[in-house]
Amino acid sequence: MREYELVYIVRPDVEEEALEEISKKVDRVVTGNGGQVTEVKRWGKRRLAYPIQKLKEGYYVLNRIQLEPQMLKEVERNLTLSEEIIRYLIVRV
Repeated sequence: MREYELVYIVRPDVEEEALEEISKKVDRVVTGNGGQVTEVKRWGKRRLAYPIQKLKEGYYVLNRIQLEPQMLKEVERNLTLSEEIIRYLIVRV
């Protein structure tokens, strides 16, 4: 398994309980594809560098995950399908 950092931005109009549920959903997607979530850091609500979908702020979340490289596409597909996540980035550590 390889180690990756997954950073995603959640819409700013999401409630705190919904943000927790989105984080759990991302964790389930990773573990459901045979991976592990080793660390989760919530950076909180921050201003975006440029507007995304006419939004100027978003909740940032950083996950350190371990995952097989062939399962990365499935995780990316699920992140793309989520309407609450406006951007994500996966980087190999």
